[in-house]
Amino acid sequence: MDGRKRADIKPGDRVQVVQKQDQRSGRLTEGIVQAILTRSAVHLHGIKVRLESGVVGRVKVIISKGDI
Repeated sequence: MDGRKRADIKPGDRVQVVQKQDQRSGRLTEGIVQAILTRSAVHLHGIKVRLESGVVGRVKVIISKGDI
């Protein structure tokens, strides 16, 4: 599942994000969503989130849902 739809992402979900400085290399950072920062329903490059670690990035992969 990719991270282009805001409705697919909830706080507590485990995701992989690409940070701004890693966009060229495509390096992904894994973490748990703390807050959703993108207001629109969909975003071509992925929904921007803040992870519990404080990292901000765009969701590329949703690994697992937090409520399961």
